[in-house]
Amino acid sequence: MTDRAVMRSASTSTALAAALSMAGCMSFTPAYERPAAPVAPVYAPELLPVGAAGAEGAEAAAEIEWQRYFTDARLKRLIEIALANNRDLRVAVLNIEQARAAYQIKRADELPTLGGGVNVQRQAGSGGGLVNTYAVGFQVTSFELDFFGRVRSLSQAALAQYLATDEARKTVQITLVATVANTYIGLLADDELLRVTRDALKTREESMRLTKLKFDNGAASELDFRQAEQLLEGARATLAQTQRQRALDDNALLLLLGQSQPGDLPPAAPMAAQQALGELPAGLPSDLLARRPDVRAAEQQLLAANANIGAARAAMFPRIALTANAGTASGQLSGLFKSGSFALTGAATLLQPIFDAGRNQATLEVSKVNKEIAIAQYEKAIQTAFREVSDALAGRATLGEQLRAQAAQTNAAQVTYKLADLRYRNGASSYLEVLDAQRNLFAAQQATVQVQALQVQNLVTLYKVLGGGWKDGVAK
Repeated sequence: MTDRAVMRSASTSTALAAALSMAGCMSFTPAYERPAAPVAPVYAPELLPVGAAGAEGAEAAAEIEWQRYFTDARLKRLIEIALANNRDLRVAVLNIEQARAAYQIKRADELPTLGGGVNVQRQAGSGGGLVNTYAVGFQVTSFELDFFGRVRSLSQAALAQYLATDEARKTVQITLVATVANTYIGLLADDELLRVTRDALKTREESMRLTKLKFDNGAASELDFRQAEQLLEGARATLAQTQRQRALDDNALLLLLGQSQPGDLPPAAPMAAQQALGELPAGLPSDLLARRPDVRAAEQQLLAANANIGAARAAMFPRIALTANAGTASGQLSGLFKSGSFALTGAATLLQPIFDAGRNQATLEVSKVNKEIAIAQYEKAIQTAFREVSDALAGRATLGEQLRAQAAQTNAAQVTYKLADLRYRNGASSYLEVLDAQRNLFAAQQATVQVQALQVQNLVTLYKVLGGGWKDGVAK
């Protein structure tokens, strides 16, 4: 190779290096500003317990691993099984892998692709014969010099999509943990309701037996007999309904677990022990922006839409593609690797959009509208989170008093039934009072169990809506 050729090759290399260093020096992506949270700055004071301000130093729900929050060993084991086998969570994890691969593809577009190539050409020479040209070397084909940040904006959008998918996986886990816990509490309530119903059925069967005996001997009216029969059949109907509900809840739990329940599960803790879940500080509504994965996912989607605007704007400017080859070339195959056969070539192509029937402008408009949609979805995610936390706080503020009053009502109904039965046996009242007392006692016992379950499920829901349940720790 001549000195002039060497100098030309060196200048081409210098130009290539300069072009690569200049690539990506400009961006048309709008500066991102987080939208203001469209909710009140604090929760309603009546929803917070007395002394809540002193709980500011307490550990936030999002920082408490579910293994530490839940105390029932059986429930912990069920959650472990669900996290390992639930198909919705498995799909969410696979979506992360898909988004990660998509981001890697976009990230790779920011760097040139280097490949090895062999080229053989045969063409007619000036003397009428055929001339062969052989070339072997490395090639960079159609690498876009990202002067206006189009490729980088697309890479940033893909990264935001990947991060949003990861946050979505956390949301799925939070929902799964809370749903397993609430379904499990529902099963405990079903078992307690079955016990209460069977006790009531046993009592009514005994009442029915005595009333039938008195009716057969003329000591009771048919009205007393039919009323006792009505209560008995009502208890049997309630038993069948409760058995059906338990079967439905058990099927729901099996779907969440993704497999049948193993036979070596620890024994279940009683319903009363489930109320020992820890107190959780509500914090401020602004905390939800950092603690709730669904809110963070919505913000990442907004960041992706913002980056896509930059890519759409950059598409209106010239696009420069670089092609380069470095290797050896010779007119004879045997001369490929001889001294002086080195060759370096480079070419740049500039494409300036002139007429595209408004395609680029329409793409930009679509990107802007998509950002407005993403803003609305982000704000809706914040509002939904605020509403969910407020609902759970309302439950925490009132369910305790409701349970206390319900338990007192059940105790009064129990005493009333005993007194009515005693008065009836001594002939001081009609059998109708006994039947009413039985009916009221059974209804009060059912309501107490249901409020107990509702209170525990509300504590689980509060843990979920405050962002707890996505962190994994060491099971204890």
